[in-house]
Amino acid sequence: MGAQRAGENSSSTSPVEDLEGFGVAVVHEDGAWKVKALGQTSLTSLSAAEQELKGLRSPGAFFGLLDVDDEFFVILRPSPSGTRLLVSDATMAVDYDIAADVLEALNIDVPDIDPDELDDIEPWAEGDLSVLSDLGLPEPMMAVITAETDLYPDEQLGMIAERLGFTSELSAVLDKLPR
Repeated sequence: MGAQRAGENSSSTSPVEDLEGFGVAVVHEDGAWKVKALGQTSLTSLSAAEQELKGLRSPGAFFGLLDVDDEFFVILRPSPSGTRLLVSDATMAVDYDIAADVLEALNIDVPDIDPDELDDIEPWAEGDLSVLSDLGLPEPMMAVITAETDLYPDEQLGMIAERLGFTSELSAVLDKLPR
């Protein structure tokens, strides 16, 4: 998969644009939800995703949702005290730099798993399951969503959008993305 895979450099023959998935910024302001697409580099670089979100300068609550290569999702919520993070599948840090970056930011070691055995390992979430609790998605509900490992990341993120009330805003943005 090129630059997004752990251990490979950006000069790989498979460009970042080949990475599937999406990144969106979600803003809750004046009682309304707004969703905006993030750049494609947000799927490969945690710092790029953070910078793009911080550039929103919204007085309301905001966070990012990343569906990385249709394999896992990341939720990031920058704040003055640091970015709160959640990765839906910590095992993906073996294959994807952005997942490894999330674990590093959480001070968690990348799992010692043979990449050829990833399909045999049950995925697990790492990070702040209460990252969206103040907006109406309590930690136990997030735990249920991340435990739904039979679902694709976009379906899990859809559950989050439904629970918080921005399904139509998310769908409108995703419908415009090239996929």
